[in-house]
Amino acid sequence: MELAVRAAAASCSSSPSLHPPRVPCRLGRSPGLPLPARRVAVAAAAIALDPFQEIKTELNDASKTEVFACPVCYEPLIRTGPPGMNLPAIYRSGFKCSKCNKSFTSKDVFLDLTITSGMKEYSELKPARTELFRSPLVSFLYERGWRQNFNRSGFPGRDEEFQMAQDYFQSVAGGILVDVSCGSGLFSRKFASSGAYSAVIALDFSENMLRQCYDYIKQEETPMNTNLALVRADISRLPFASCSIDAIHAGAAIHCWPSPSNAIAEISRVLKPGGVFVATTFLSTPTNSGPLSIDALRPLRQIVGPVNSSYNFFTEGELEDLCRSCGLINYSSKVQRSFIMFSGQKP
Repeated sequence: MELAVRAAAASCSSSPSLHPPRVPCRLGRSPGLPLPARRVAVAAAAIALDPFQEIKTELNDASKTEVFACPVCYEPLIRTGPPGMNLPAIYRSGFKCSKCNKSFTSKDVFLDLTITSGMKEYSELKPARTELFRSPLVSFLYERGWRQNFNRSGFPGRDEEFQMAQDYFQSVAGGILVDVSCGSGLFSRKFASSGAYSAVIALDFSENMLRQCYDYIKQEETPMNTNLALVRADISRLPFASCSIDAIHAGAAIHCWPSPSNAIAEISRVLKPGGVFVATTFLSTPTNSGPLSIDALRPLRQIVGPVNSSYNFFTEGELEDLCRSCGLINYSSKVQRSFIMFSGQKP
């Protein structure tokens, strides 16, 4: 019996241990080791205990910006490729939904996260106000005179409008901001350059607007590793998980959306609790809405339709009602002639 016990003990001591070696509780207090050396020894022991800690940390940091979801089922997308929310990393990455098995890539300068992405036979035509901004000519002209004409309606100009939006976003500084219907990235680039956000996603349905945004980024020598991503998506089918976004901006856009109510509901869905939505648009006036700008005649739009078939213009009361009905609180606004900037918050 004694020989058997000794043999078993010898066998255990010669076989590799299934557990990491125990670190003596007085490690680092060995006589003769200076304090810096003892600290290095303790750190080395910690790494020996968990050699994957550094990898885990990198994955955790990367996951903080992995907010993309499938536009079909809203399940998180599995990403292959380098981490990061910058143009080179997104371009070299592939995305796939584990549930519906749909794949998404950046074949162009942007990541296409529309439902129709990758379709070969099917195509659909959007309303005229949507198709207009997919035009290469309009995309080229947008920051070369088109947007500047908005000051005739009371828009304060790019710099002041940007600062007004930043004031609304103070409570969510450091989070992820999505600039929906970003156009050529007029404000997306300023949000990214401000350094106030961990990541900025410039999102638009127009392929040419996103290409124009990319051209401006190169012209302005904006570092390509800036946390700015270009994404093509439908405003009424945002490719983000619920409660995943801190801030959403929509500059001069809501009047172009096919269904503003669906869009605001989507924005409310993807905002985190405490997240902030800020938008600008043109208020309804006799100039852009004719007699239907009068409150008493507004219900007639349901019968005769808008006077201007290309756009939908609203009163401030309608915008507030829309935000509240979609679950946003703390509505506030600033008005200058027919310009309005309004904001709501996810409770």
